[in-house]
Amino acid sequence: MNNKNITVNKIVEICNGKLLAGEKNIEIETYSKDTRTLKKGDMYLGIKGEKINGNNYIEQAFINGAIGCITDENVNEEIINKYKEKVIIKVENTIKAIQELAKYKRSLYDIPVIAVTGSVGKTSTKDIIANVLGQKYKVLKTEGNMNNHIGLPMTLLKLKDHTAVVVEMGMNHFGEISLLTNIAKPTGCVITNIGTSHIGNLGSRENILKAKLEILEGLDKNGFVLINNDNDLLHEWAKKEKRYKIYTYGLENNSTYMAKKITTLENSSEFEINGIKGNVPIGGIHFLYNSVCAFAVGDILNVEKEKIIKAGFDLICEKGYYNTNTAEIAKKAGVSTGIVYQYFKDKHDILIAGIQKYASDIFYPMLNTVTTKVDLSPQNFRDVLKNMINRFIENHKLSQSAHQEIMAMTHSDEDIAHFFQEHEIYMTDTIVKLLQSHGICSENLPEKVHISINLIDDLCHEIVYHKHKCMNYDVMIDLVVDTIVGLIK
Repeated sequence: MNNKNITVNKIVEICNGKLLAGEKNIEIETYSKDTRTLKKGDMYLGIKGEKINGNNYIEQAFINGAIGCITDENVNEEIINKYKEKVIIKVENTIKAIQELAKYKRSLYDIPVIAVTGSVGKTSTKDIIANVLGQKYKVLKTEGNMNNHIGLPMTLLKLKDHTAVVVEMGMNHFGEISLLTNIAKPTGCVITNIGTSHIGNLGSRENILKAKLEILEGLDKNGFVLINNDNDLLHEWAKKEKRYKIYTYGLENNSTYMAKKITTLENSSEFEINGIKGNVPIGGIHFLYNSVCAFAVGDILNVEKEKIIKAGFDLICEKGYYNTNTAEIAKKAGVSTGIVYQYFKDKHDILIAGIQKYASDIFYPMLNTVTTKVDLSPQNFRDVLKNMINRFIENHKLSQSAHQEIMAMTHSDEDIAHFFQEHEIYMTDTIVKLLQSHGICSENLPEKVHISINLIDDLCHEIVYHKHKCMNYDVMIDLVVDTIVGLIK
């Protein structure tokens, strides 16, 4: 099922129900438990509440356009005969049925699922995380505070063409988050704090911590945990816990994501994390924590992308492009193939990203060697060029076979060829502008710089790959440097 809709027959199987009426091969796309907001084509869910029994409104749901219903009460034969074209499924318990449906629906999607819990601040944190991820993903999130045994399944049943999910998990007693996390199967868990809410039900903050940590029961084996490191109980737990991939955030204790240079105003706050500036357009310390948390989640997911790039490029360099597949890359990166496809269309995209990363690790340090020198007098210019060559050699880690394969692909792969052309143009333009700013404006300067870059490139590959014993490479470096100085000056 490419569209990931569930057939009536499958619903009956998942819910261990009985089809009383309707076509078994119809696919169900959307679900509703409220006749007031129900849309045409929805599957109506008859749920018994404390005050209202939704099973009493089945006919109203049909009148409003429901394609069918799931109910845990007997349906009047008159209604069955009157609405023969409608799907009617009888189950033992509707709530348990939608939980099983949601669990199955979730299993069809190999995408990031972030689960958020905590004593306070869950909803606002969830919303900010969803907003951050929304810059990259099509995000499905818990609406409002629909974070319980009905609200969370109803959220997951809305999955369609989404590429990420952010769900909130609330609780009053032990076992409640355990139920939710085993439905949602998160790839990342966020715990905002451990306070005193529900202490009357659980007896102590330590028990609240225990109840909140149930969220980890459903965590994907390659998933991560993000905790507020300024919360005393979470801080102590993280120090001792070794089973999970744990990231921390905070304002006070040293954390993976620690906000620094904080400026708080009446209606906003500013901060910096790892050199990156952020701002919160709302005043209040808890919104600052929420924003730092959201920043961390966004960054962690990008870390996953970097892992995929590194794993993919390393494998391609080791085995060759045509002998490497996406499943192997996913395994080496420690993620699912679904996560890989969230970032990349195919292994070709991974190769391009790997080449870009590798080239930038070589070219930019080289360029930095040039651009950080202010004095370009003849002797200094020679030193700059020698440093440039040495940096290139130091950073060049590709095997000869991998280098040859990638270079060969520049003749047949337009994307790879374009990338290297753009890098050469960028390096040439940058160096030309630098030389001109120092009064070096000789005729045909761009062409001379371009030739110089290629001379350095050829020399470095000679040194890295060939290593002829009869050659004095120090002399060769000096000769190339003298040639470039003479050419440009």
